Amino acid sequence: MTSTVPAFGTRTAEGSALQAVLLDMDGTLVDTEGFWWDAEVEVFAALGHRLDEAWRDVVVGGPMSRSAGFLIEATGADITLDELTVLLNDGFEDRISRALPLMPGAARLLAELSAHEVPTALVSASHRRIIDRVLGSVGAHHFALTVAGDEVARTKPHPDPYLLAASGLGADPARCAVIEDTATGVAAAEAAGCRVVAVPSVAPIGPAAGRTVVPSLEHVDLSFLRGLMSTAAPRR
Repeated sequence: MTSTVPAFGTRTAEGSALQAVLLDMDGTLVDTEGFWWDAEVEVFAALGHRLDEAWRDVVVGGPMSRSAGFLIEATGADITLDELTVLLNDGFEDRISRALPLMPGAARLLAELSAHEVPTALVSASHRRIIDRVLGSVGAHHFALTVAGDEVARTKPHPDPYLLAASGLGADPARCAVIEDTATGVAAAEAAGCRVVAVPSVAPIGPAAGRTVVPSLEHVDLSFLRGLMSTAAPRR
């Protein structure tokens, strides 16, 4: 976990109770959920197996151990989890070295959060080697802290990554706005007691108490995120 946490009060200068913004990476800030699936399809094809398109919704947003483990079991491929993890990370890195498209509205939102000095963290189930590659394009300066999936004992859908990020920023989880694109990430953020903005990428996500669903980041700005704090507290 990297951290350069700025000092900040419990309320912003404008009086909002928003204390921090915590963002997922794949499918939320960068349009890479398809890259992971393409890498999985390629690796398993080389092993002599064809992936069922229906499995895509099962593995999306999950930690590497869960997604890779599911695919090994589903296909019966003769490969260990550790071996597969290396191959998938290699395949993904190769793809982002050629192109790393941002999601619509991502650059504008990150610039706005930075301009207003809102404590912001990147919280991803991807491994540190992947996050650091992506940060080179997205801009590490936008984040006071980053949490990788291989740096916590329990990653998403467990609340641990978001609880760690909130603690690292000195924020109350209930005063943190989380932006996620998958049901797995939403479950982690809600279990941590955060306010959640769901921006579905591959699979639909329905509305729920303490959760707001929007079609893209183009609908999200700082005023919107501050407004979340005035609604009823999410159930924990």
